[in-house]
Amino acid sequence: MAKRNDLRPIVKLRSTAGTGYTYVTRKNRRNDPDRLTLRKYDPHARGHVEFKEQR
Repeated sequence: MAKRNDLRPIVKLRSTAGTGYTYVTRKNRRNDPDRLTLRKYDPHARGHVEFKEQR
């Protein structure tokens, strides 16, 4: 029996600092139907910056 990934798709989070650094995560479409935005650590920028969902 396979899991359905329709509800929790894999998304890429790209740094807004312009470094090109990305995180890969899953999101719940029912709780977050819009694009995801998180503040995470960017090692190239050496600090916490906003990461936005890339499609």
